[in-house]
Amino acid sequence: DFPLLLAFLGKRAIPGIERVNADSYERVVGSADAPAWIRVSASATRPELQLDIDGADPSAIPDIVRRVRRMFDLDANLQAVHAAFEDDPLLQRAIALHPGLRVPCGWEGFELAVRAVLGQQISVAGATTLARRLVDTWGTQRADTATPHPGLDRAFPSPERLRDAPLESIGLPRTRAATLRALSAAVTEGRLSFEAGQTLDAFVERATALPGIGAWTAQYIAMRALALPDAFPAGDLVLQQRLAPPGLARLGERATEARSQAWRPWRAYAVLHLWHLPPDIARTEAA
Repeated sequence: DFPLLLAFLGKRAIPGIERVNADSYERVVGSADAPAWIRVSASATRPELQLDIDGADPSAIPDIVRRVRRMFDLDANLQAVHAAFEDDPLLQRAIALHPGLRVPCGWEGFELAVRAVLGQQISVAGATTLARRLVDTWGTQRADTATPHPGLDRAFPSPERLRDAPLESIGLPRTRAATLRALSAAVTEGRLSFEAGQTLDAFVERATALPGIGAWTAQYIAMRALALPDAFPAGDLVLQQRLAPPGLARLGERATEARSQAWRPWRAYAVLHLWHLPPDIARTEAA
């Protein structure tokens, strides 16, 4: 469901780094002094995505392809996912609405983790505004501004640049600024990484050891930065509301976690389906 993924990414796009149109995703990638640009769109004739790359060193192309495949979850086995949900009427209804829904991941782990912290307890629009301010203040202007891709000329700030930055100056609460500095220090010092091959429990344990990063944030990062298919932020308000029975505004976190056990090992897909399920349909199905 490429249009649905574009809508999801479009609400979170950071100006200067990425741009989402009605039919494509564009982004500047690579180092600050050797930028390249990508555009991902749907093929007009085949059930696949088309990747256009401009300015990249040929040796970088395999990594770009790998990242795009992960970002759009192109290696997902949706038949296995849907089979795991076949006994749940609510998820069956969600799948009927969006049978091609996949889990959108981030381009780079640290960037996604920062964005997750920025989004704590505020709206998606508010988090995107803070991300734009962060990039405007501490992001790097890329070397070649005379680009055929105007408006895509910034690099996301590195953990080294943010670990001691006065982040409160862009409107962050003091505690959240401290969390971002602690996250940046942990990545810089190698105490936290976003490399493939980590287990969900091990990553969550390391992430939640940092001040200000709770289970919701760690699970969200695991889902969208590490592409771990069983990540499940049980403390998420929308999930709790979608799963609540009639007469109850929301489930508690423990009850939400318990409900999710039947969906292992594909709970991240349940998250996306429930997020995109209209509330009236969820209530009707629950009844």
